[in-house]
Formats: sequence, structure tokens, C-alpha cells
Amino acid sequence: MPSNLQPEIRNLKTRRVVIIGGGVIGAACAYYLRQIGCGVTIVEKGAFGRGCSHGNCGFVCPSHVLPHAGPGAIGNILRAMMQPDSPLTVRPRFDLQLFRWLWGFARRCNEKAMLEAGAAIQALLQSSRTLYDDLLQKPGFDVEWQARGMLFVFLTQAAHEHYAATDQLMRDRFQVGAVRYDGSALNEFEPALKEGLAGGWHYDCDAHLRPDKLMFAFRDHLLARGVVIHEQCEFRNFTSTGRVVQSLETSTGNIPTDAVVIAAGAWTPLLHQALGIRVPVQPGKGYSLTMPRPARCPATPLIFEEHRVAITPMQSGYRIGSTMEFAGYDDTMNRSRLDLLRKGARHYLLEPEAEPVQEEWWGWRPMIYDGKPVIGPTPNQDNVWIAAGHGMLGLSMAPATGRLVSEMISGATPHVDPAPFAVTRF
Repeated sequence: MPSNLQPEIRNLKTRRVVIIGGGVIGAACAYYLRQIGCGVTIVEKGAFGRGCSHGNCGFVCPSHVLPHAGPGAIGNILRAMMQPDSPLTVRPRFDLQLFRWLWGFARRCNEKAMLEAGAAIQALLQSSRTLYDDLLQKPGFDVEWQARGMLFVFLTQAAHEHYAATDQLMRDRFQVGAVRYDGSALNEFEPALKEGLAGGWHYDCDAHLRPDKLMFAFRDHLLARGVVIHEQCEFRNFTSTGRVVQSLETSTGNIPTDAVVIAAGAWTPLLHQALGIRVPVQPGKGYSLTMPRPARCPATPLIFEEHRVAITPMQSGYRIGSTMEFAGYDDTMNRSRLDLLRKGARHYLLEPEAEPVQEEWWGWRPMIYDGKPVIGPTPNQDNVWIAAGHGMLGLSMAPATGRLVSEMISGATPHVDPAPFAVTRF
């Protein structure tokens, strides 16, 4: 049991907690709740770890402190969407919740809001980066962890120079700075890149892992410690007495509980009737291709900012991922998005692909307009907490989120200030 927990919570061995959602956030919450003695049940409508936590790029990135909403973001988005092969698309439709989300995003596109969100995001990112060092020492967590940093690569000189201001801002405000590489120095650092690229910026604080292996490791670890995982089990409603939830109604029966954690990712807005509130999350569809490592495989994870493509060189494979598609809860594979990943990688890499493709994947990222996840109690129930809205940083923020949820439920002193993540901020 962690030594920093307050003595009064040591009687929680019989407390029952049900977690709705079997992704990386739900798994991390279960991990830390079990550490303090709670009995934990996970309810997952699909298969554990098979949603957005399965095929993402596996980045653990303290460098990603800035939210998407910031000065100039609206103009950049509009220009990107006018391109024929834009990495960002918004499917035209009448969707009141999407309109509200876009309005909320637009209102946050200023420096003050960006820096405020960045401070909160950084607290979770830095905590998780440290907690991963402890987590991955546990038996069974062989997840291809590599601490090689992250390299942002630029095709054009204008974009490379423009990024210098972003790096300076991050250095001045968040004490996170990169090493700059120009021209041929970039190829000396990463020989898998084509010659003639403008340059790159390397953040050595970042790391990466193989996400599906992380979820398999979480599953085995949790089951071995008595956590119950109900798959293909859909949450339907709460059974409550006043403001206290007594049990969950699910597609496979009722589950009694003393506390509930909503870690449903992009599905969280669909639970608004049970919660009595709407969490402003939109499903942002991301894609990836997984294949064997090319002969000339990068040693460092790469992000091609101008094309919104990311490269993950895993020990047992190679992944091209990213793009963003706001298409609601459309569950079809848009193959043109996979083509964009291939085309984007070809601008930068000597050997951008390998055969055979082992997996073509898409998943819904839980995008929240201010960049800060919702972590904390609901206003309408006394024993329900939310841990959702982590956007593209769920894997990066998972350990800190799980620990923070366990601290709030148990009454321990939070190791991260929870105030910026309250659902009542909307």
C-alpha cells in the first residue's frame, strides 16, 4: 500500500467500486483503486482495451503541454480544411452538441486560456511520466518501453522557423525545451529521414510503448489481483436512493456498488441521462496502420506537424497514425484517411512503409474543447466520479488520472490539484 495515503482510508478493503469503461483510463483507475484495497469491477460494452487504447501511437509525451485551442488555431484549422487532402475533417451535419463544442473551442483560442490549460495538462503529464517508471517495474509489464524522446520534423523552412516561437514559449512558460536540428544535422540525428528536410526539434523528456501490450499487461495484472472485468456488458442506468447510486443496471444484470467511476472515453456524452449532465466531449476519429519494421526504421518517434502524421518505431513493429475526423459516432473505416497516413509519411522517410500491413485501425478519441480532461465528482450524485475527455493524451495521462481518482474516492490528499478538471467548469 502506498506510504503517502492517509491512515483513515485504510479501512476501504470492502468498498466496492464499479468502473464504466475498459480503456487505459479505466484500467489505471482500477490499478490504483485496487492498491488502496477497494474491490473493483470493470464494465466494458466491448472488449477490454480494444477501443482507442488499442491502436494509438503509444506516446507518453510530457512535451505535449499545449492544448489544441490557442491563438491562431481557428485560422490554421480553416486553412487546413480547405486543402483537398486535409488531415482534419468535420463532416457537415446538423449536430447541436458539435456546434456548442466548436463555439467552446473558439472561445478558448487565446493566450490566457491556452496557458491556463497548459499548466493543468502539464501537471498530469509530468506525474504520469514519473508514475510510469514505477508501474513498468512491476512483473508482467513488458510493454516495449523506450525513452528515446520525440522528434518534430518539418518539411518546409517556414514551418520549421515558425515552430521556434512555440518551442520558446514552452521553454519559458513550462520549462520544456527541445534540441534544434537544421538541415543535414537532422539526418545525422535520424538517418531514416530523407535529405533536404528543413529541420526538427527533439524533446528528450518523452517516451513510447506498445499500447496493446500495455492493455494486455493491465488486464493480467488486474485479474490476478481480484479485479472483475465484465466484457460485452453495456451500462444502462443507475439504481439510486436519493443522491447515492446503489447499483448499476447493465445488459447482463445488476451490479451493486459503493462508488462509480465513469471512464467511458468518447462514449461519455451518451451517458448524460444517467448523469444528469452533458460532458462536452466529441468523438475525434483517429487512424493507424501497423506493419513490420522497415529496413531503415527510425530510432525515434516522429511527428510530421505539417501533415499531422505520427510514426512509432516499436520493438516488435512499426505504426503510422493520427489525422482527425469529426464524423460523430460513425463506425465505418474511411480508407481515404489511411491513404493520407501513407502519403504523409512518404514526404519525410526513406522507407515509410513495410509489408504486410498487420492491422488497419480506427478509434474515437474523447476530444474536449479546452484540452483539460474531466476528473472529479459529478454534481448530481454523491458517489459518482468522472475520468474522461483526455483527447489524444489518454495514454500519457492515465497513471496520474488513475491515482488522482483513487485519492479523491478515498479521501487522501490529491497529488495533483483537481480543481482545473472539475466538470462544473462548463
